[in-house]
Amino acid sequence: MTLITLVACIALLVLLITWAKVNPFLAFLAVGMLAAILLGIPIEHVARSVNKGIGDTLGSLVIVIVLGAMLGKLVAESGAAQRIALVMQRIFGTRYLVWAMTLTGFIVGIPLYYNVGFMLLIPIIFSVAYQYKIPLVYTGLPMMASLSVMHGFLPPHPSPVALVMQFNANIATTFLYGLLIAIPAIVIAGPLFAQTLKNISSKPEVAPVLVHKPACDLPGVGNSFVSSLLPVLIIAITTLLSRIFATHDSIVKILAFAADPTTAMTLTILIATCTLGIGMGKKLSQVMMVYGEAVKDIAMILLIIGSAGILKQILVDSGVNSEIANAFKHFDLPPLVLAWIATAALRLALGSATIAGLTAAGVVYPLMQDKAVDPNLLVLSIGAGSLFCSHVNDTAFWLFKEYFGLTVRDTFRTWTLMETIISIIGLAGVLLLNAINM
Repeated sequence: MTLITLVACIALLVLLITWAKVNPFLAFLAVGMLAAILLGIPIEHVARSVNKGIGDTLGSLVIVIVLGAMLGKLVAESGAAQRIALVMQRIFGTRYLVWAMTLTGFIVGIPLYYNVGFMLLIPIIFSVAYQYKIPLVYTGLPMMASLSVMHGFLPPHPSPVALVMQFNANIATTFLYGLLIAIPAIVIAGPLFAQTLKNISSKPEVAPVLVHKPACDLPGVGNSFVSSLLPVLIIAITTLLSRIFATHDSIVKILAFAADPTTAMTLTILIATCTLGIGMGKKLSQVMMVYGEAVKDIAMILLIIGSAGILKQILVDSGVNSEIANAFKHFDLPPLVLAWIATAALRLALGSATIAGLTAAGVVYPLMQDKAVDPNLLVLSIGAGSLFCSHVNDTAFWLFKEYFGLTVRDTFRTWTLMETIISIIGLAGVLLLNAINM
């Protein structure tokens, strides 16, 4: 009965948003409260679960998204995105620009969390699509595929690192296996799949304002790349230094502080204000106006993302996530397949890839004690399952929809299908590596 209630609530949520055209924030709020009551949460605790769901979701994302939006708008208005697009076109040619975008997402995705990378690369995607008259989804989806794969499969991202520790896997081996699986997953779900999406219509309402400037008015190549990709450099350098100074606790603590996405984005905004703002002839008040406009542009996106956390919290507080996970204990399936299915089911219910992976790990771990399973492949199997079928209860779904200006239907057709392709290819890669290693 619990699972039927869950499916009914998710179906109602989809219908309210797609058929009835209810604002997603209101739909999540209404369905979340209804689900809480139907799933047995005491009525006096419903509001607390709702508030916690919104607070926990926004608490971990709001600073990064807001600062990312500010940086993105400054990168676009200063002409840095245009300069980067020109350099990429000169190196790769117009014919291979989409592959260049894929490679950029791959490199940026190694050190950066998905949401940071998304906000960082959006102005570059829009600039390339605008300048070379390439369809927006066709241009951007391969880059998003790269970011998603790196976030779900590979250390040093939160879920893979936690899983490596929980299963006593080897982080270097997991990273190597993950790369072997990630590359075909990115190629197939990115540039190749994007070939089928050239006719998808995009009407972005929060797109960066792109004004084509004369080359002489653009920031320099070094300024454009360094200022735009500074969070990548900060996190990569501090991570490397933390390995070098691993025995010096005080230095490691300072480097860990600098490597945190919030710190890295804050430092980037301070530096970019000088390099792309004041240094390009803008007054400080003008740069602050750019930042103010950026926040206005994403106000509704923040509300939608926050509300997507309501349903996840309701399911956690009601214990449904544990019921889903425990249900898989009775399935007689190969361990790697069972881990993937359990995680995929939790991903469908909870939305969050990280929470789905960590919840599944807690249930899968005792089942694996009596079975010979490569822990490195188990990490990757759960990582692949955690990316399965992203839909309306996933914050990344709404980021992609709103920034790329898609209907809910087209977001399912593009983003959701891309994530599902990655997940299935990930499982296939894990099973192939397991067969080779046997």
